[in-house]
Amino acid sequence: MGNVIISLVLLLLIAVAFAHIIKIVKTGGSCCGSGSDMAPKIKVADRDKTHYPYKYRLKVEGMVCAGCVRNVENAINSDGELWAVADLGKKEVRVLAKRKMGLDDFLKLFEKTHYTLSDIEHIS
Repeated sequence: MGNVIISLVLLLLIAVAFAHIIKIVKTGGSCCGSGSDMAPKIKVADRDKTHYPYKYRLKVEGMVCAGCVRNVENAINSDGELWAVADLGKKEVRVLAKRKMGLDDFLKLFEKTHYTLSDIEHIS
C-alpha cells in the first residue's frame, strides 16, 4: 500500500513538472516576470517600412531573456511612431522612426524600464 501512495505522489510531481515545462515552451519563458507570463506584445500599427525614414541602432545593457526583449520592444513601440526589433544575442535594438530622434528622446522611452541604453547610432 505504501508503494502505491509513493508512486502516485511521484506521478503527480512528474505531471506538474511536465505542465510547467509545456507552459514555458508555449510562452517563451522569461526571467523578467517572476514566474508570470511575458507582457503582451505591443504591435506596430503601421508596418510599411517606407513610412519610417529614420533608422537607428541602439546598444542596450540588461537584456538576458525573451521577456527582456519583449519589454524593450514594447517600451519603444508604445511611442506609436517607432518600430523596434531587438536582438538578444547582439544586445541591440534596430529602430525605424517616422521622426528624427536624439539620445534624450530614447532615454525617455527607457526611463520606466531597468535596461540601460549604452549607445545610439543613426543608420543611413
